[in-house]
Amino acid sequence: MSFKRTGIVLSHEYLLRVKKKSFLITTFVVPILFAALCILPSLLMLNSKEKCQKVAVVDYSGIVMPYFENGSTAEFTDCSSEDPAVLKDELASRGFDVLLVVSQLDSAKSVSLQTYSKKPTGIDFKEGLRNRANKAVEAYRIGTYNIAGLDQIMKDVKANVKLNEFTLDESGNAQVSESGIYMVISMVLGMAIYMFIALFGAMVMSSVIEEKSSRVVEVLVSSVKATELMFGKIIGIALVALTQFLLWIILTVVLLAAAGAIFGFGGDLASTAQVADMAKGMGGVDVAAMAQNSEMSVIFTTLAHVPWGTLIISFFIYFVLGYLLYASMYAAVGSAVENEADSQQLQLPITIPLMIGFFMVMFAFKNPDSQAVFWGSMIPFTSPIVMLSRIPYGVPVWELVLSIALLFGTFLVLAWASAKIYKAGILMFGKKSNWGDLFRWLKQK
Repeated sequence: MSFKRTGIVLSHEYLLRVKKKSFLITTFVVPILFAALCILPSLLMLNSKEKCQKVAVVDYSGIVMPYFENGSTAEFTDCSSEDPAVLKDELASRGFDVLLVVSQLDSAKSVSLQTYSKKPTGIDFKEGLRNRANKAVEAYRIGTYNIAGLDQIMKDVKANVKLNEFTLDESGNAQVSESGIYMVISMVLGMAIYMFIALFGAMVMSSVIEEKSSRVVEVLVSSVKATELMFGKIIGIALVALTQFLLWIILTVVLLAAAGAIFGFGGDLASTAQVADMAKGMGGVDVAAMAQNSEMSVIFTTLAHVPWGTLIISFFIYFVLGYLLYASMYAAVGSAVENEADSQQLQLPITIPLMIGFFMVMFAFKNPDSQAVFWGSMIPFTSPIVMLSRIPYGVPVWELVLSIALLFGTFLVLAWASAKIYKAGILMFGKKSNWGDLFRWLKQK
């Protein structure tokens, strides 16, 4: 195989795709969408204010109304002496948004609630009504025991235990951490690697099918070998993927930084430093002081202790090797068919391992060291996705090295097999190929 000719094919594939309008559009639109996805929830929480509901209450129980206190989201008016049927007809004219009817106490010393309104009420509003009614019923039930001071006793026995999480480094020092952060990183990395491998692997297959169906490949193989054409195409699209991914990272960071400056998103860095100082040395951990720090400080401190160097290097290694593994199989499938409709049956065994790896990510953050997740991070067809989701929780070096070695070795074997199939299948026309044909081409010398 000539590296010079492979380089020519590689360069052609790369330049052909980066010059397309679709490449430029997706390169700039995706970071905007991703930044919006990160920022919009915070903006909505900061700026959304629930409309104050005016509620007419008909309380047949006689115990719930005192627990409905006016606030920013609801104003309650006691209408217990009025007929609910009449109130339902006069809601709008009397300035009410909701009619709430509280039933009489039943044999279980409880009540039921019914609301009537022109428009559906929000979930938070309904939960607020239910919680206040529950407090009223609980207080009533406590009162029926006629035990002096029972109400205070019940308040005293209620507990609100706080859990502060720390991880120990190799020196034995404790660092504050939050498992939710690792879970988010795990899921994002797993989904990202799945998306990139599936997207750009399928792009290789589509490119092969397009050249074969248009008979352009007959001209190309007269100048370069079929294996040179396949690897040039695979590596060229890999460079397109890396280029686009790096641009996405840069543009997303720039957009998030700009949004932080404009909207004032940011952490309390002083507080973050205090939390980090508190976590130095197990004997020096001040849990009481820790409880007083903001959740944002814990998030920043957790992010600061994520093994970003290992994570970033591993991401690129698993992305490149995972892509090469699947792209070589996609190229073999593309060479065996003349249109994408015929490729569905052949590519099913390729997509199933990818999907299994994606679903295993959902379990990785729950138990990253379980047997199923461990083997998922070792088996080459799922390891690019599953291992990345384990790294934020800490993975022994030998497991990482073994996983990468197995992935690389499997890629070499499948690249050799795919090249043999590609060489035979790329010039086969007028016949719908099946798995038997692929195995027959594989045995050819």
